[in-house]
Amino acid sequence: MSLIENQDQARRLARAIVSDVALYNREKVEQGIKEDNIFEILNDQLTEGRDHFESRVSKELAQSNIFDIAVVDVLIKRAGKIESNIW
Repeated sequence: MSLIENQDQARRLARAIVSDVALYNREKVEQGIKEDNIFEILNDQLTEGRDHFESRVSKELAQSNIFDIAVVDVLIKRAGKIESNIW
């Protein structure tokens, strides 16, 4: 399988990976937002997701902030409706 070198395709991949993390870990996401420790609670899942992303994209794209932006856009922004002291 060839590596993704297109930035838009890499963004879609990152968003899909983070969406899966959020979907399969809804309770952890809610707990992490409420307790302001989402990155600690989802550390293993996000690390696995990042590793998968980096294995599928070019080195240049892997070193970019594409995955981090997807985490904020997909995981954090969508959790904005969860009541928390952090907002």
